[in-house]
Amino acid sequence: AAFPALPRISLCCLLGKEKFHKSQLWGYCNNVAMLVGEDKPGIGGEPLPGQKLKPKHSVFPREVGSDAPAWVAFDKQVLSFDAYFEEEVPDKNQELYRIRHCKIYFYLEDDTIQVVEPQVKNSGITQGTIVRRHRIPLPPPNEDQFYTVDHFNINIEVILYARRYRIVDCDEFTKNFLRKMGVRLNPPACRPDDPYTKERQKIVDNMKPLRPYERLDTLRQFLEYDGHVLRFFCVWDDQESMFHDTRELVLHYYLSDDTIEIKEIVPVNSGRDAVPLFLRRDKLPKYAPPGLFQPGTITSRTVLNVFGGLVGNKGRYILDNRKTGAVHQEFYKDCDLTIGAVINVWGRKIILCDCDEFTKEYYRTKYGITDFTPIPYKAPPPPEIEKKLPPYTGFGSEEDSLCSCLGLLPKPPQKDFKKFMEKDRKGLESNILRFLAKLITDNPIDKERKFIISYFLSDDTISVFEPMQRNTGILGGKFLERSRIKKPGQELFKSEPSEYFKAQNLFVGARVCFHGHNFLLVDADEYAFNYMEKHANEFSMADISVILKKLKAVAEPCSREVKQMFAAADPDHTKVIEYDSFRNLIVNITNGALSEHEIMTLGRCYSLREDSEMDVHFLLAVAQEQLKKKSFENFGQLSAVFVYNDHEKCGVLPHETCRTICKSFRLPLADDLLQTVLTHHRFEDGREKVEYKKLVDGLNWRENQIPAFQTIKVPLKYEDDWSGQLPSLPVKRIKYLTLLEDLFGKEE
Repeated sequence: AAFPALPRISLCCLLGKEKFHKSQLWGYCNNVAMLVGEDKPGIGGEPLPGQKLKPKHSVFPREVGSDAPAWVAFDKQVLSFDAYFEEEVPDKNQELYRIRHCKIYFYLEDDTIQVVEPQVKNSGITQGTIVRRHRIPLPPPNEDQFYTVDHFNINIEVILYARRYRIVDCDEFTKNFLRKMGVRLNPPACRPDDPYTKERQKIVDNMKPLRPYERLDTLRQFLEYDGHVLRFFCVWDDQESMFHDTRELVLHYYLSDDTIEIKEIVPVNSGRDAVPLFLRRDKLPKYAPPGLFQPGTITSRTVLNVFGGLVGNKGRYILDNRKTGAVHQEFYKDCDLTIGAVINVWGRKIILCDCDEFTKEYYRTKYGITDFTPIPYKAPPPPEIEKKLPPYTGFGSEEDSLCSCLGLLPKPPQKDFKKFMEKDRKGLESNILRFLAKLITDNPIDKERKFIISYFLSDDTISVFEPMQRNTGILGGKFLERSRIKKPGQELFKSEPSEYFKAQNLFVGARVCFHGHNFLLVDADEYAFNYMEKHANEFSMADISVILKKLKAVAEPCSREVKQMFAAADPDHTKVIEYDSFRNLIVNITNGALSEHEIMTLGRCYSLREDSEMDVHFLLAVAQEQLKKKSFENFGQLSAVFVYNDHEKCGVLPHETCRTICKSFRLPLADDLLQTVLTHHRFEDGREKVEYKKLVDGLNWRENQIPAFQTIKVPLKYEDDWSGQLPSLPVKRIKYLTLLEDLFGKEE
């Protein structure tokens, strides 16, 4: 009856002493009364008419930062304010209140606030983080909102959880940021001092210590020279020892604290114990006292007894600033250590003979010393005793017998495993040099015998094989087992190791003697020629530059006659001559100065090589095999493209046009194989044109299949099957004009 205008629910709430927040109102949703908030937006998030939404976070202008969210744009950006607050002290008479200084940090990325109080020594107060980092609500009656950047300025007060903080100043970044936000900054306020702390500081300043100490600051020297060590090489002539030894020492001077450390270099088998240090690290006095000082004689400071024994047995001591009666002891410094100086190490005279490069640079920079001539202190090494080996006894190999003289426990001779791995057979690389040889004898039967000498590069062994010849009456086969062969004319029982045949001793035209059999090397296989020419630095007989120098030295005085001889050997002026004529001319010009191998190398270098005819069927079979693997079957379309490009309808097209069509059609053939097929004589006429119909028919593996294995007419020959026959492509003709130009220059 007392409240007739209020609804029942409001009356009940008032009677129940319930309080409603002003942001909470009653409304209707789908004809149902419910409690709604005044900050609830309308449809689509648009504010309702007359509604003012309160910002939940800091609102930054569009011109500030970028369009990125705040937690990205303002990451690790913090506003720092200097503040203080007053705290009452009700339980102490000395102080009624206390001024506590702190820092207020506002994090822009999420509007969180943190309050931190710096640590003060001997304050007796728990300091550090006062308010941990989180969003802090505004004081009542706005506790539904939080602090934003707009609530901060200089010389204002903020209330954080009922505690009033006075902001007096901020850092430069905070000032610039607030100015960009459009905030007019107030002038900075003064920071008051705590009266009790100020009073305590006066008491501390007026106090005098009962025992004043001298302050010796060595931190600067340590920080500047820590890790910098001077090193000297020294000698101590120990004359008092039994054998008058000379001891080698290394002195380390530490610049960080002026200490010295000495280590001894103990030679091997010297009979001395290897102690870790000759002198432990410490300051070294300049002179050796007559006796050791009693404990307490040398101190860092001295004191005076003021009363002495006047007042009973008690004394009054004060610090002696003048250090009356103090024992002053000088220590070695870096200025005392130079090359040639003699230092006293507790009664031992040590001579500084040399130093390292860092020490030289230090003295050159600090003291200007440039003379660092070392003093010779090491005794000359004793002459090495020549080890004389006993002569070979004849039992076993020389290497095996030598190993029994090198140690008490005989070990088998070590082989060159690295050379074996490098020069062993690898795929098609056999690393075997084969030569065709004949016996040097007067026996007419043995003159016709042929031998194959194989030199194995992996272990320098040689084997001789005799091919079987029909109607000779000699059974061929293995003539000499694979082994290392000594050169003839050497003494058997001697101390020096014997010399064996090397790869450089075998070449065409060489005469070798294997166990009493004299051989003449008359030819070599293609692999041997190629290997020796490839490694010309090891085989001088196959080095074309060396051969040309020797030939030029002989033929240059008579260059006109040499040119006339070559011109007479070519009456038809074809610019090439036969190899036999070329060989005879070189032999006549040099009078046998060049070996047969050098002449053959010269001929191989200037030879006119002729391309061998290739089997057309084999070529087409290989092409068909590639097309079949790639599943290419569009031969009809390929033929149509050729016909379309043939405007004259004559059945032929230029070579380049056919190649372009095959490439544009993506014919799955290797480039070199396609080029060989197009340039072959079967598909070309005199005008360098290709009959494309025959080309397509030859490549069509569906209709005109050619078995690849049936087209191989000549069986494959392996390198091990070489029987001394002439190579399939011998040197036939020589381009002598090129040789003459390299020898005598080009004629103008």
